Amino acid sequence: MNSSQLNSRFKKQSAPSKTVGTQLAFLALFGGALFDCRDGCHEVVPWFNCGIGEASLEYRLLANKVYLRHVATIALDSSKRDLNISAQDSSWPTPLCFDAVHGMALDGMTDCSPWSRGWCTAMACSLEASAAKPGNVFPGADFDDLSYDELIAAGAAIAPVMQRAAGQPLGRTIRDAVTASRRVTRSNANLGIVLAIAPIAAVPTDIITTTLFPDIIAAVLATLGPADATAVWEAIAIAQPGGMGDRDTWDVAGSAPNDLLAAMHAAAAYDQIAHLWAHGYQTLCNGLVRDLLGELHAGHALGDAIVRSYLRQLSREPDSLIARKHGLERAADVSARAACVLAQADNWRNATAEFDRQLRWPVRLNPGTTADLVAAGLYILLIDGRLRSLLGATPSLQSRVSLPSA
Repeated sequence: MNSSQLNSRFKKQSAPSKTVGTQLAFLALFGGALFDCRDGCHEVVPWFNCGIGEASLEYRLLANKVYLRHVATIALDSSKRDLNISAQDSSWPTPLCFDAVHGMALDGMTDCSPWSRGWCTAMACSLEASAAKPGNVFPGADFDDLSYDELIAAGAAIAPVMQRAAGQPLGRTIRDAVTASRRVTRSNANLGIVLAIAPIAAVPTDIITTTLFPDIIAAVLATLGPADATAVWEAIAIAQPGGMGDRDTWDVAGSAPNDLLAAMHAAAAYDQIAHLWAHGYQTLCNGLVRDLLGELHAGHALGDAIVRSYLRQLSREPDSLIARKHGLERAADVSARAACVLAQADNWRNATAEFDRQLRWPVRLNPGTTADLVAAGLYILLIDGRLRSLLGATPSLQSRVSLPSA
Protein backbone atom coordinates (compact mmCIF):
# COMPACT_ATOMS: atom_id res chain seq x y z
CA MET A 1 0.00 0.00 0.00
CA ASN A 2 1.58 3.28 -1.06
CA SER A 3 1.12 6.75 0.43
CA SER A 4 -1.72 7.78 -1.89
CA GLN A 5 -3.60 4.56 -1.19
CA LEU A 6 -3.09 5.04 2.51
CA ASN A 7 -4.33 8.62 2.25
CA SER A 8 -7.39 7.43 0.37
CA ARG A 9 -8.10 4.79 2.97
CA PHE A 10 -7.75 7.26 5.82
CA LYS A 11 -9.95 9.86 4.11
CA LYS A 12 -12.79 7.39 4.27
CA GLN A 13 -12.58 7.53 8.06
CA SER A 14 -14.74 10.02 9.94
CA ALA A 15 -12.20 10.68 12.67
CA PRO A 16 -10.18 13.90 12.56
CA SER A 17 -6.88 13.67 10.75
CA LYS A 18 -3.48 15.23 11.16
CA THR A 19 -0.44 15.42 8.94
CA VAL A 20 2.57 13.32 9.77
CA GLY A 21 5.58 14.89 8.08
CA THR A 22 8.24 12.32 9.01
CA GLN A 23 10.18 9.42 7.67
CA LEU A 24 7.95 6.49 8.52
CA ALA A 25 7.75 3.01 7.11
CA PHE A 26 5.73 0.63 9.24
CA LEU A 27 5.01 -2.95 8.37
CA ALA A 28 1.93 -4.48 9.96
CA LEU A 29 3.82 -7.61 10.90
CA PHE A 30 2.14 -10.83 9.92
CA GLY A 31 -0.90 -8.93 8.65
CA GLY A 32 0.61 -8.39 5.24
CA ALA A 33 -0.22 -4.66 4.85
CA LEU A 34 2.56 -2.15 4.32
CA PHE A 35 2.03 1.47 5.37
CA ASP A 36 4.54 3.80 3.76
CA CYS A 37 4.20 7.40 4.95
CA ARG A 38 7.67 8.60 4.12
CA ASP A 39 6.34 11.37 1.88
CA GLY A 40 3.98 12.56 4.60
CA CYS A 41 0.38 11.43 4.80
CA HIS A 42 -2.83 12.18 6.60
CA GLU A 43 -3.34 9.92 9.55
CA VAL A 44 -6.30 9.14 11.75
CA VAL A 45 -6.22 6.82 14.71
CA PRO A 46 -8.02 3.60 13.84
CA TRP A 47 -6.90 0.33 15.34
CA PHE A 48 -5.63 -2.38 12.98
CA ASN A 49 -5.49 -6.07 13.86
CA CYS A 50 -2.14 -7.79 14.06
CA GLY A 51 -2.32 -11.49 14.92
CA ILE A 52 0.91 -13.03 16.19
CA GLY A 53 0.59 -16.71 16.98
CA GLU A 54 -1.64 -17.09 20.00
CA ALA A 55 -1.93 -13.37 20.62
CA SER A 56 -4.41 -11.05 19.02
CA LEU A 57 -3.04 -7.53 19.06
CA GLU A 58 -4.17 -4.23 17.67
CA TYR A 59 -1.96 -1.31 16.77
CA ARG A 60 -2.45 2.26 15.68
CA LEU A 61 -0.23 5.04 14.40
CA LEU A 62 -0.53 8.38 16.11
CA ALA A 63 1.85 11.33 16.15
CA ASN A 64 4.78 9.22 14.98
CA LYS A 65 4.10 6.61 17.65
CA VAL A 66 2.95 3.02 17.34
CA TYR A 67 0.57 1.96 20.09
CA LEU A 68 -0.02 -1.73 20.76
CA ARG A 69 -2.86 -3.18 22.77
CA HIS A 70 -3.55 -6.77 23.68
CA VAL A 71 -7.05 -7.72 22.60
CA ALA A 72 -7.38 -11.40 23.36
CA THR A 73 -5.42 -14.59 23.75
CA ILE A 74 -6.75 -18.02 22.86
CA ALA A 75 -5.51 -19.34 26.19
CA LEU A 76 -7.14 -16.48 28.06
CA ASP A 77 -10.76 -15.44 28.37
CA SER A 78 -10.96 -12.37 26.15
CA SER A 79 -13.49 -10.80 28.50
CA LYS A 80 -10.95 -10.90 31.32
CA ARG A 81 -9.05 -7.86 30.15
CA ASP A 82 -8.75 -5.42 27.31
CA LEU A 83 -5.35 -3.86 27.62
CA ASN A 84 -4.65 -0.52 26.01
CA ILE A 85 -0.89 -0.39 26.07
CA SER A 86 0.18 3.17 25.45
CA ALA A 87 1.85 6.15 27.01
CA GLN A 88 -1.56 7.35 28.17
CA ASP A 89 -2.28 4.15 30.09
CA SER A 90 -0.84 4.47 33.58
CA SER A 91 -1.15 0.74 34.25
CA TRP A 92 1.44 -0.15 31.61
CA PRO A 93 4.97 1.16 31.05
CA THR A 94 5.54 3.75 28.37
CA PRO A 95 8.17 1.65 26.51
CA LEU A 96 5.27 -0.36 25.09
CA CYS A 97 4.50 2.71 23.04
CA PHE A 98 6.91 2.26 20.13
CA ASP A 99 8.67 5.14 18.49
CA ALA A 100 7.71 4.66 14.87
CA VAL A 101 11.17 5.52 13.61
CA HIS A 102 13.36 3.71 16.12
CA GLY A 103 11.06 1.00 17.44
CA MET A 104 8.87 -0.82 14.96
CA ALA A 105 9.98 1.06 11.85
CA LEU A 106 11.64 -1.37 9.51
CA ASP A 107 14.68 -0.20 7.60
CA GLY A 108 14.28 -1.21 3.98
CA MET A 109 10.60 -2.00 4.65
CA THR A 110 11.41 -5.56 5.71
CA ASP A 111 8.66 -8.02 4.79
CA CYS A 112 7.98 -10.64 7.47
CA SER A 113 5.61 -12.69 5.36
CA PRO A 114 4.29 -16.04 6.69
CA TRP A 115 6.96 -18.73 7.12
CA SER A 116 9.80 -16.26 6.61
CA ARG A 117 12.61 -15.95 9.16
CA GLY A 118 10.96 -12.97 10.84
CA TRP A 119 7.52 -14.53 10.94
CA CYS A 120 8.91 -17.81 12.30
CA THR A 121 10.82 -15.89 14.98
CA ALA A 122 7.73 -14.05 16.21
CA MET A 123 5.62 -17.21 15.98
CA ALA A 124 8.17 -19.21 17.99
CA CYS A 125 8.27 -16.46 20.63
CA SER A 126 4.48 -16.26 20.76
CA LEU A 127 3.92 -20.02 21.04
CA GLU A 128 6.65 -20.37 23.68
CA ALA A 129 5.30 -17.46 25.74
CA SER A 130 1.67 -18.59 25.43
CA ALA A 131 2.22 -22.16 26.66
CA ALA A 132 1.79 -22.47 30.44
CA LYS A 133 5.34 -23.54 31.29
CA PRO A 134 5.93 -23.76 35.05
CA GLY A 135 7.95 -20.93 36.53
CA ASN A 136 7.74 -18.70 33.46
CA VAL A 137 5.56 -15.84 32.23
CA PHE A 138 2.44 -16.93 30.37
CA PRO A 139 -1.14 -15.56 30.05
CA GLY A 140 -2.39 -14.76 33.53
CA ALA A 141 1.03 -15.33 35.13
CA ASP A 142 3.18 -12.20 34.82
CA PHE A 143 6.32 -11.27 36.74
CA ASP A 144 6.56 -7.95 38.53
CA ASP A 145 9.00 -6.66 35.91
CA LEU A 146 7.87 -8.60 32.83
CA SER A 147 4.42 -9.30 31.41
CA TYR A 148 3.06 -11.68 28.80
CA ASP A 149 2.18 -8.73 26.59
CA GLU A 150 5.78 -7.54 26.75
CA LEU A 151 7.00 -10.96 25.64
CA ILE A 152 4.68 -10.84 22.64
CA ALA A 153 5.79 -7.29 21.83
CA ALA A 154 9.45 -8.30 22.18
CA GLY A 155 8.94 -11.20 19.77
CA ALA A 156 7.38 -8.86 17.24
CA ALA A 157 10.15 -6.30 17.72
CA ILE A 158 12.99 -8.72 16.91
CA ALA A 159 11.25 -10.28 13.90
CA PRO A 160 12.36 -7.69 11.29
CA VAL A 161 15.95 -7.97 12.50
CA MET A 162 15.91 -11.76 12.24
CA GLN A 163 14.40 -11.45 8.78
CA ARG A 164 17.59 -9.71 7.68
CA ALA A 165 19.95 -12.07 9.55
CA ALA A 166 21.27 -13.99 6.54
CA GLY A 167 22.49 -10.81 4.89
CA GLN A 168 24.40 -9.14 7.71
CA PRO A 169 27.01 -9.98 10.38
CA LEU A 170 25.71 -12.16 13.19
CA GLY A 171 26.88 -9.78 15.89
CA ARG A 172 24.95 -6.92 14.34
CA THR A 173 21.81 -9.06 14.19
CA ILE A 174 22.09 -9.87 17.89
CA ARG A 175 22.76 -6.28 18.94
CA ASP A 176 19.98 -4.85 16.76
CA ALA A 177 17.49 -7.47 17.97
CA VAL A 178 18.25 -6.84 21.64
CA THR A 179 18.05 -3.09 21.07
CA ALA A 180 14.62 -3.47 19.45
CA SER A 181 13.42 -5.73 22.24
CA ARG A 182 14.56 -3.47 25.06
CA ARG A 183 12.66 -0.56 23.55
CA VAL A 184 9.38 -2.35 24.21
CA THR A 185 10.00 -4.00 27.59
CA ARG A 186 10.85 -2.93 31.11
CA SER A 187 13.47 -5.65 31.62
CA ASN A 188 15.39 -8.25 29.66
CA ALA A 189 12.75 -10.32 27.86
CA ASN A 190 14.57 -12.42 25.28
CA LEU A 191 18.35 -12.11 25.18
CA GLY A 192 18.61 -15.89 25.45
CA ILE A 193 16.12 -16.38 22.62
CA VAL A 194 18.01 -13.90 20.44
CA LEU A 195 21.33 -15.64 21.10
CA ALA A 196 19.81 -19.07 20.45
CA ILE A 197 17.85 -18.21 17.29
CA ALA A 198 20.14 -15.68 15.57
CA PRO A 199 22.70 -18.25 14.32
CA ILE A 200 19.83 -20.33 12.87
CA ALA A 201 18.21 -17.30 11.28
CA ALA A 202 21.55 -16.46 9.66
CA VAL A 203 21.39 -19.69 7.65
CA PRO A 204 20.16 -18.99 4.10
CA THR A 205 16.67 -20.44 3.75
CA ASP A 206 17.46 -22.22 0.50
CA ILE A 207 20.01 -24.51 2.17
CA ILE A 208 18.06 -25.35 5.34
CA THR A 209 17.61 -29.10 5.73
CA THR A 210 16.64 -31.28 8.66
CA THR A 211 19.78 -33.42 8.38
CA LEU A 212 22.52 -30.82 7.86
CA PHE A 213 21.11 -28.09 10.06
CA PRO A 214 23.62 -28.33 12.96
CA ASP A 215 26.59 -28.44 10.56
CA ILE A 216 25.32 -25.39 8.67
CA ILE A 217 24.87 -23.44 11.90
CA ALA A 218 28.40 -24.39 12.94
CA ALA A 219 29.66 -23.00 9.64
CA VAL A 220 27.87 -19.69 10.40
CA LEU A 221 29.51 -19.50 13.83
CA ALA A 222 32.91 -20.25 12.34
CA THR A 223 32.81 -16.94 10.45
CA LEU A 224 32.67 -14.81 13.62
CA GLY A 225 35.26 -12.09 14.10
CA PRO A 226 36.20 -9.45 16.68
CA ALA A 227 33.49 -7.07 15.44
CA ASP A 228 30.85 -9.73 16.16
CA ALA A 229 32.23 -10.17 19.67
CA THR A 230 32.04 -6.44 20.30
CA ALA A 231 28.45 -6.29 19.05
CA VAL A 232 27.39 -9.26 21.21
CA TRP A 233 29.03 -7.70 24.29
CA GLU A 234 27.14 -4.50 23.53
CA ALA A 235 23.91 -6.50 23.24
CA ILE A 236 24.47 -8.09 26.65
CA ALA A 237 25.07 -4.66 28.17
CA ILE A 238 21.85 -3.36 26.59
CA ALA A 239 19.81 -6.36 27.79
CA GLN A 240 21.15 -6.18 31.36
CA PRO A 241 20.38 -9.83 32.16
CA GLY A 242 20.37 -10.97 35.76
CA GLY A 243 22.54 -13.62 37.37
CA MET A 244 25.60 -13.20 35.14
CA GLY A 245 28.05 -12.94 38.04
CA ASP A 246 31.76 -12.13 37.75
CA ARG A 247 34.34 -14.13 35.80
CA ASP A 248 38.12 -14.05 35.76
CA THR A 249 38.21 -14.12 31.96
CA TRP A 250 35.83 -12.64 29.39
CA ASP A 251 33.57 -11.11 32.00
CA VAL A 252 30.56 -9.59 30.22
CA ALA A 253 31.06 -6.44 32.29
CA GLY A 254 34.53 -6.02 30.80
CA SER A 255 35.99 -5.68 27.33
CA ALA A 256 34.79 -7.91 24.51
CA PRO A 257 37.05 -10.81 23.53
CA ASN A 258 38.68 -11.09 20.13
CA ASP A 259 37.46 -14.68 19.81
CA LEU A 260 33.75 -14.93 20.62
CA LEU A 261 33.61 -18.71 20.21
CA ALA A 262 36.49 -19.12 22.66
CA ALA A 263 34.50 -17.07 25.17
CA MET A 264 31.46 -19.26 24.55
CA HIS A 265 33.58 -22.37 25.14
CA ALA A 266 34.71 -20.89 28.45
CA ALA A 267 31.09 -20.20 29.47
CA ALA A 268 29.64 -23.48 28.18
CA ALA A 269 29.95 -25.25 31.53
CA TYR A 270 27.56 -22.83 33.23
CA ASP A 271 25.41 -21.43 30.40
CA GLN A 272 23.23 -23.59 28.15
CA ILE A 273 23.10 -21.06 25.30
CA ALA A 274 26.89 -20.73 25.32
CA HIS A 275 27.04 -24.53 25.19
CA LEU A 276 25.00 -24.46 21.98
CA TRP A 277 27.42 -22.03 20.38
CA ALA A 278 30.49 -23.89 21.60
CA HIS A 279 29.48 -27.50 21.05
CA GLY A 280 26.85 -27.30 18.33
CA TYR A 281 23.09 -27.43 17.91
CA GLN A 282 22.96 -31.21 17.59
CA THR A 283 22.03 -31.55 21.26
CA LEU A 284 19.07 -29.22 20.71
CA CYS A 285 17.96 -31.16 17.64
CA ASN A 286 18.37 -34.52 19.40
CA GLY A 287 16.69 -33.21 22.55
CA LEU A 288 14.00 -30.55 22.50
CA VAL A 289 13.23 -30.73 18.79
CA ARG A 290 12.83 -34.48 18.99
CA ASP A 291 10.75 -34.11 22.17
CA LEU A 292 8.36 -31.67 20.45
CA LEU A 293 7.87 -33.99 17.49
CA GLY A 294 7.40 -37.00 19.75
CA GLU A 295 4.77 -35.29 21.90
CA LEU A 296 2.88 -34.15 18.80
CA HIS A 297 2.93 -37.62 17.27
CA ALA A 298 1.73 -39.01 20.60
CA GLY A 299 -1.48 -37.03 20.06
CA HIS A 300 -0.90 -34.01 22.28
CA ALA A 301 -2.01 -30.56 21.16
CA LEU A 302 0.87 -28.21 20.42
CA GLY A 303 0.40 -26.29 23.69
CA ASP A 304 0.66 -29.46 25.76
CA ALA A 305 3.54 -30.70 23.59
CA ILE A 306 5.45 -27.49 24.35
CA VAL A 307 4.89 -27.79 28.11
CA ARG A 308 5.77 -31.49 28.19
CA SER A 309 8.89 -30.95 26.06
CA TYR A 310 9.91 -28.11 28.35
CA LEU A 311 9.53 -30.45 31.33
CA ARG A 312 11.56 -33.14 29.57
CA GLN A 313 14.37 -30.70 28.84
CA LEU A 314 14.29 -29.37 32.40
CA SER A 315 14.37 -32.89 33.86
CA ARG A 316 17.25 -33.83 31.57
CA GLU A 317 19.43 -30.80 32.30
CA PRO A 318 19.41 -28.29 35.18
CA ASP A 319 18.46 -24.81 34.06
CA SER A 320 21.57 -22.62 33.89
CA LEU A 321 19.71 -19.42 34.86
CA ILE A 322 18.54 -21.02 38.11
CA ALA A 323 22.01 -22.47 38.68
CA ARG A 324 23.67 -19.05 38.26
CA LYS A 325 21.18 -17.27 40.52
CA HIS A 326 20.52 -19.91 43.18
CA GLY A 327 23.21 -22.58 42.84
CA LEU A 328 23.51 -25.89 41.05
CA GLU A 329 21.99 -27.85 43.94
CA ARG A 330 18.75 -25.84 43.74
CA ALA A 331 18.73 -26.18 39.93
CA ALA A 332 19.18 -29.95 40.19
CA ASP A 333 16.28 -30.13 42.66
CA VAL A 334 14.05 -28.28 40.18
CA SER A 335 15.04 -30.77 37.49
CA ALA A 336 14.17 -33.68 39.75
CA ARG A 337 10.75 -32.17 40.43
CA ALA A 338 10.17 -31.74 36.69
CA ALA A 339 10.83 -35.45 36.23
CA CYS A 340 8.29 -36.21 38.97
CA VAL A 341 5.67 -34.14 37.14
CA LEU A 342 6.16 -36.15 33.95
CA ALA A 343 5.85 -39.36 35.95
CA GLN A 344 2.32 -38.39 36.98
CA ALA A 345 0.90 -39.78 33.71
CA ASP A 346 -2.80 -38.87 33.52
CA ASN A 347 -2.45 -36.36 36.38
CA TRP A 348 0.44 -34.44 34.82
CA ARG A 349 -1.56 -31.23 34.24
CA ASN A 350 -2.48 -30.89 37.93
CA ALA A 351 1.10 -31.75 38.86
CA THR A 352 2.33 -29.08 36.43
CA ALA A 353 0.11 -26.43 38.05
CA GLU A 354 1.41 -27.36 41.51
CA PHE A 355 4.99 -27.29 40.21
CA ASP A 356 4.36 -23.80 38.85
CA ARG A 357 3.20 -22.62 42.28
CA GLN A 358 6.32 -24.08 43.90
CA LEU A 359 8.57 -22.23 41.47
CA ARG A 360 6.93 -18.87 42.21
CA TRP A 361 6.84 -18.95 46.02
CA PRO A 362 8.49 -18.37 48.43
CA VAL A 363 11.44 -17.74 46.06
CA ARG A 364 11.02 -17.18 42.33
CA LEU A 365 12.87 -19.94 40.50
CA ASN A 366 12.61 -19.15 36.81
CA PRO A 367 13.84 -21.85 34.39
CA GLY A 368 14.27 -19.09 31.82
CA THR A 369 17.06 -20.65 29.78
CA THR A 370 15.01 -23.81 29.31
CA ALA A 371 12.22 -21.62 27.94
CA ASP A 372 14.72 -19.97 25.56
CA LEU A 373 15.71 -23.40 24.26
CA VAL A 374 12.03 -24.24 23.69
CA ALA A 375 11.69 -21.12 21.53
CA ALA A 376 14.77 -22.14 19.54
CA GLY A 377 13.40 -25.65 19.05
CA LEU A 378 10.10 -24.25 17.85
CA TYR A 379 11.92 -21.92 15.46
CA ILE A 380 13.76 -24.87 13.90
CA LEU A 381 10.52 -26.77 13.33
CA LEU A 382 8.86 -23.66 11.90
CA ILE A 383 11.66 -22.58 9.56
CA ASP A 384 12.39 -26.04 8.17
CA GLY A 385 8.68 -26.63 7.48
CA ARG A 386 8.04 -29.62 9.71
CA LEU A 387 5.44 -27.87 11.89
CA ARG A 388 3.67 -26.63 8.79
CA SER A 389 3.47 -30.13 7.33
CA LEU A 390 2.20 -31.52 10.62
CA LEU A 391 -0.15 -28.76 11.79
CA GLY A 392 -1.03 -26.68 8.72
CA ALA A 393 -0.46 -23.07 7.77
CA THR A 394 -1.61 -21.47 11.04
CA PRO A 395 -0.28 -23.43 14.02
CA SER A 396 -1.81 -22.64 17.41
CA LEU A 397 -1.67 -24.15 20.88
CA GLN A 398 -4.74 -26.21 20.00
CA SER A 399 -3.25 -27.67 16.81
CA ARG A 400 -2.85 -31.43 16.62
CA VAL A 401 -1.32 -33.87 14.19
CA SER A 402 -4.02 -35.54 12.15
CA LEU A 403 -3.51 -39.21 12.96
CA PRO A 404 -4.54 -41.80 10.34
CA SER A 405 -7.71 -43.68 11.16
CA ALA A 406 -7.39 -47.30 12.20
